[in-house]
Amino acid sequence: MSANFEPRIVGFLCNWCTYAASDTAGVSRMEQPPNVDIIRVMCTGRVDPVFVLKAFAEGADGVIVSGCHPPGDCHYSNGNYKTFRRMPLVEALLAQYGIEDGRFHWGWISGAEAPKWAQLVRDFTEQVRDLGPLNWKRQIESKE
Repeated sequence: MSANFEPRIVGFLCNWCTYAASDTAGVSRMEQPPNVDIIRVMCTGRVDPVFVLKAFAEGADGVIVSGCHPPGDCHYSNGNYKTFRRMPLVEALLAQYGIEDGRFHWGWISGAEAPKWAQLVRDFTEQVRDLGPLNWKRQIESKE
């Protein structure tokens, strides 16, 4: 692994909670690496597993899906329940595609938990950096 490797991470963040926490962390100048490209979604319940696969296929080394705390904090009533049911299936799907544990994180961070977001970004970036580049797109192309 190259000592200069910087992972590319895609984050699908709930507009109402985790995105607000990430915004507060940035405005507050909390220490965090710039490795996460944020895609704001209205609710993590709307994050289709295809979005996660496409992020990896397009060159992401890691993916984060994060939204409102269950139960009952979702602005759309039950969106985070959909996420809670769907993400373990996404983990199983990623394993079948050969994507190692540690490249995908899903969870809950409220808008009031900016320090928790900054810590997640630091920890997850380091974890993915230790795993090295995914190069999944190249693996797919070599099998076509």
